[in-house]
Amino acid sequence: MAETNDFTLKIITPERTFYEGSVRMVEFNTVEGEIGVLPGHIPMTVIVKPGVLTITEEAGEKHAALHAGFAEILQHQVTILAEIIEWPEEIDESRAQEAKERAEERLREKKPELDTARAEVALRRALTRIEVLK
Repeated sequence: MAETNDFTLKIITPERTFYEGSVRMVEFNTVEGEIGVLPGHIPMTVIVKPGVLTITEEAGEKHAALHAGFAEILQHQVTILAEIIEWPEEIDESRAQEAKERAEERLREKKPELDTARAEVALRRALTRIEVLK
């Protein structure tokens, strides 16, 4: 670690190590609400909810679209096991916009054979992708 006010952040997906480095703070959504982690945080595990992940490094902030996973928070290390996470440059804005429109249409139809929960998750993922591009 660079300084005592930093900690190690590791973000791992099934395909790659997305991020590994020394950070000042990390913020992301959980099923219980938004969380910000600083060095010395109380140890816990949380379930990730789709949203923008913000990494604060000495040089500034980085943002990514974090869609699902689990996080282990220790006093000097955070490990996020993510199903899907994307840097802004990895996101196709037109595809995200189309996915948003499809999900909104499925939710408007309200047909019994449609899986509303899947449409809501698809909408949250599309909105997260669009938000991280701003």
